Amino acid sequence: MYKYDNYDKTIVNERVAQFRDQTMRFLAGSISEEEYRPLRLMNGLYLQRYAPMLRVAIPYGLLSSTQMRMLAHIARTYDKNYGHFSTRQNIQYNWPRLETVPDILAELATVEMHAIQTSGNCIRNVTSDHFAGIAVDEIEDPRPYCEIIRQWSTFHPEFSYLPRKFKIAVSGAGHDRAAVHVHDIGIFLSKNAEGETGFKILVGGGLGRLPHIGVVIRDFIEKKYLLSYLEAILRIYNLFGRRDNMHKARIKILVKAIGAEKFAEMVEKEWEQIKESVLLLDDKEIDRVKSYFISPGYQIDAENDTSFDKNMASNKSFANWVKRNVTDHKAAGYRAVYISLKAPGTPPGDATGEQMDFMADMADQYSASEIRVTHDQNLVLGHVKQGDLFSLWTELNIQHLATPNIGLLTDMICCPGLDFCSLANAGSIPIAAQINKKFDDMDYLHDIGDLQIKMSGCMNACGHHHVGHIGILGVDKKGKEFYQLTVGGSAAMDASLGDRLGPAIAKADVADSIGKILDAYVEIRQEGERFLDTYRRVGITPFKDSVYAE
Repeated sequence: MYKYDNYDKTIVNERVAQFRDQTMRFLAGSISEEEYRPLRLMNGLYLQRYAPMLRVAIPYGLLSSTQMRMLAHIARTYDKNYGHFSTRQNIQYNWPRLETVPDILAELATVEMHAIQTSGNCIRNVTSDHFAGIAVDEIEDPRPYCEIIRQWSTFHPEFSYLPRKFKIAVSGAGHDRAAVHVHDIGIFLSKNAEGETGFKILVGGGLGRLPHIGVVIRDFIEKKYLLSYLEAILRIYNLFGRRDNMHKARIKILVKAIGAEKFAEMVEKEWEQIKESVLLLDDKEIDRVKSYFISPGYQIDAENDTSFDKNMASNKSFANWVKRNVTDHKAAGYRAVYISLKAPGTPPGDATGEQMDFMADMADQYSASEIRVTHDQNLVLGHVKQGDLFSLWTELNIQHLATPNIGLLTDMICCPGLDFCSLANAGSIPIAAQINKKFDDMDYLHDIGDLQIKMSGCMNACGHHHVGHIGILGVDKKGKEFYQLTVGGSAAMDASLGDRLGPAIAKADVADSIGKILDAYVEIRQEGERFLDTYRRVGITPFKDSVYAE
C-alpha cells in the first residue's frame, strides 16, 4: 500500500496544527460558528444531532493492521468504543468531543491517516473495488490510479470550493463492485481495439434528491491523459455548475440540463488546451506509484492443501460461510474473505474497538497485514490461503464476524439515520433491527438468494436506497416516521434506479411489507432466477399488489 513521503507527512502535520489553533480559537469565542464551519468541514467534522461526527479518510478502502489498531484506539479513547464504516469506504466516529478532535487528528497522522476532504464542496475520498489487485475479472489494478488522483486532488487550489461535493470511483474489473455508475465521475479501466489499456469515463452519476445514472462521455482515453481529462471535467463543472441552489448544484444537474453530448464537447475543448501540460502522466510516474502496490509473496504450493476440501465436506456451517463470504483470488490456493459487519443485533457497518483490534490481528496472521473496506459496509481480508480458511472462520465466529450473509437480505446498507444525523427524517438502524428480527432463518435467506436492501433516513441517500434491489427511504409525515419503498434498482454494471412501489408505509409495517414482496417473488420466480431478474421480467405490478392489496 502507499506510504507517505516527507511531503505527505508535512502536509498532514501542518493541517493538524492549523486545525488545533482554529478549534482553540473557536472554543475561546474569538471566531464565530459561521467562520468555524468551513474550517471544520475541511477536516471532516460535522455537528450532528447529539454530538460532533468525525469522518476519517480511508483512501480506496485500504488499511494496514497498524492503522486499524489506531482506529480501535480512537474508538476506545475518544468515542463510545465503536466506529461506523460507510459507503465511501471511510470510518465515522459519532461521539467525539469537539475539543478532542485535534488530538484525534494528531494521532491519526502518526499512522499516515487524516480527515482531509472527507466533507465540504471539494473532491472527496476516491473509492474503488475492494478486490482491487486480487480480482480474477480484473483488467488492471486500479489502486495506483486512485492514488494518483488522490495526490492530484488533495488541496487542489482550483477545486477547493466547487459548487457541491464531488465523488470519484475507479474500477479495473469486469464487474462493478464500487457503484461507479452513481458517481460524479466514474472511471473504468478498459482496452481499445488495439489492446491498449486506458480509461472509460462516465460523468453525471449521483443519488440524493435527483438521482441519475452516469453517462459515458469518452469510451477510451490513454493513461497519460487521465489527470488532464479529469481536470477539464472539473473546470467545466466549476465554471457552469449552479451555485444558487444547493439541491441543484451537483454535476449531474449540469449534464442533464445541457445534455451529455454538449457537456462532452465543452470538456474536449477545455482539454485540448491542457492535455500536453504538466498534467501529463508518463510511464515513470505511473510505475513509481505502482511500485507501492506489489502483491505479497504468495506460496506457490498453497493450492496443494487438502484440509480445505475435507472441512468443506464435513462441516456444513463452514461450507455455508465459504459459499457466501469467500471469493476467488487471482493467486492459486488463495481466497479473499469477507468479514461481515451485519451480524443480527448490530447496526450495519459498526465495529467495536475490540473487534477492530481482533481484525488487525487476523490481518497480521492470515492476510499480509492488510484490510479492505467495502462499499457495502463490510471488510475484506484479501490474501488468505485456502488452508487457513477453517481456522480463520473459527476465530471470526467467536467475535460475531462470520455471519454467512454477504449479498443476502440481511447484508443491508444502512445510513446512521435519525439516531445520529441532523438531516435525517426517520430512523434507519431500528428498521434494520426490525428486518433482522423478522428474517432470522438462514435457510430462508439462502433460498431467497442475492438481494440487496439499501436504506436511507432522508433524501440525501447516504444509504444508496435508489439503487437497492429493494430500497427503503425514511420520510417524515407530520412528525411521524414513514418509509417509501422502491424496487428494481442496481449499482452493478447493469445500473438502474428503483421504481417507487406506492404510498409510504408505517414504521411498524416495513419488515412485513418486504416479506410480502418476497412472497410474490418466490411464487413467480423461474428456476435460478434472482430477485432482480424476476422484477425486470415481470415488472412492478405483482409486487405492488402483494403490498397494497386490500
